[in-house]
Amino acid sequence: QVQLVESGGGLVQPGGSLRLSCAASGFTFSSYWIFWVRQAPGKGLEWVSVHNIGGGSIYYSDSVKGRFIMSRDNAKNTVYLQMNSLMSEDTAVYYCAKDRLLYGSSWSLDYWGQGTQVTVSS
Repeated sequence: QVQLVESGGGLVQPGGSLRLSCAASGFTFSSYWIFWVRQAPGKGLEWVSVHNIGGGSIYYSDSVKGRFIMSRDNAKNTVYLQMNSLMSEDTAVYYCAKDRLLYGSSWSLDYWGQGTQVTVSS
């Protein structure tokens, strides 16, 4: 079955860095766009970044652009989110998810991981 498992969250001080990982299994990882989505306490879901199949297109929300870097390793079926210059506003549960469309992007996500908590606080 399809599984997405996030790791790497934790407590970090403002200005610090964390790297999240998302290990995928149960589907042809290299054939799907993968997303990072977050949910801050008391707020709705917020799209953070998306990585296409070949790596030529990586998109970021304005709130993280210039601070976060998304990458993927198709040989390891893993995506990463390098988060730098973290701010308290980045505190959230971070999820990875896959697009439901094979070889394309529908921005409709059909499988999600369980999430990893990131807390930015001094």
